[in-house]
Amino acid sequence: MKRNIDINEVSDGKLYEHNDMARLGCNDCTGCHDCCTGMGKSIVLDPMDIWRIEKECNIEFDALVSKYIEFNVVDGLILPNLRQENDKEECAFLNSEGRCSIHKARPGICRLFPLGRIYDDEGFKYFLQVYECSKTERSKIKIKKWIGIEDISSYEKYILEWHRFLKKCEEGQKELDENNKRVLVMYVLKTFYQTPFDISKEETSFYKEFYDRLNKAWELF
Repeated sequence: MKRNIDINEVSDGKLYEHNDMARLGCNDCTGCHDCCTGMGKSIVLDPMDIWRIEKECNIEFDALVSKYIEFNVVDGLILPNLRQENDKEECAFLNSEGRCSIHKARPGICRLFPLGRIYDDEGFKYFLQVYECSKTERSKIKIKKWIGIEDISSYEKYILEWHRFLKKCEEGQKELDENNKRVLVMYVLKTFYQTPFDISKEETSFYKEFYDRLNKAWELF
């Protein structure tokens, strides 16, 4: 999901890679879960997010939709995002203590916080959103440790390829009539979300399944 922001106004002015250190750790974190509240539709889920949650919760996609996620239009496509509940607009995965019930399988955007990504033709870099977290005393921690995904290089490659595909879909819709736009939107939704990835296997198998589907999708373009 694109954001129209001036990076110089929201960051510390630096761009980071996953081996860099940034002020991310919070020594006095009391689990305020401010970052899990009032996020609206901004926690957009990619296919790996869905696969991780289904695997962690041993839940099928339809059951996930009925309770934890919803669909909205993002850059011309129908994509899922985490559902917000009650008058406090809390994430549907918060437990009674206000903690994340799927922390090991939390979505990529949640893993990043308070980092963001900025893309260019070569790839992407991370930036630190200095005003997002309410805690001001933060210690330095290596970014790949903060994100908490073991094979960070494969994950970053996946994120970049997914970003490029979504960008191509957005651009391609400008050349399509309304009927073919709907065909494209439903194809992306069915291929990468509604058709399940195998949750009985590990990340390497997910990547293989994902790239098989992605390559077939690219052929259609």
